[in-house]
Amino acid sequence: MQSQDLRNATDDDLIALAQGDAGGDLGRRAASELLGRYRSHVYRWCRKYQPDGERTLDMAQEVLLNAYRKLPSFGGRSRFSSWLFTLTRNRCLDELRKNNRHTEDLDSCHWLADPTADPAAATHRREEEQLLRQRLASRLAPLEQDAVWLRYVEGMSVDEIGAVLHITAASGARGVLQTARRKLRGDWPGDLGPREVSRHE
Repeated sequence: MQSQDLRNATDDDLIALAQGDAGGDLGRRAASELLGRYRSHVYRWCRKYQPDGERTLDMAQEVLLNAYRKLPSFGGRSRFSSWLFTLTRNRCLDELRKNNRHTEDLDSCHWLADPTADPAAATHRREEEQLLRQRLASRLAPLEQDAVWLRYVEGMSVDEIGAVLHITAASGARGVLQTARRKLRGDWPGDLGPREVSRHE
């Protein structure tokens, strides 16, 4: 299969190729294409927990390598993006529990950078996301921050958020999002307004 075909393939197609040719050249190329699509997402997710840019890159690479190793066991019971976020969040929480203890240094991970990204646009996006994180952190509990981020930045469904964040309350993720909306009413950052919330919920 040509590189162009892999770029045009769906996530599910790439997963099937990677699992069907695990360890082979096609499987490696399919996995590389799949994970490459999410490297910027993984970096953003890690950045939410770890403000140090270099450490964020290290953690993002760890997550992607872990996802590559675990890809053969991915069963498709959730979207790939949800599964990958769960791996990322678990890694980030492990980092927080270490209380800043150093871990073994990783090889250079310059490949995480997106060479097609417009530097000015990327900088603007980072600034907007930083402002969003600050506003959410000042008003919401950690679970509520994660739920809002996944809903309005990452575009996950309410059911997926509940599964990813292991929300067991009777009202589920919808209840968490509604509580967050009440807390943020009148102070929505950027385009995250009440009209946006109503449309999604």
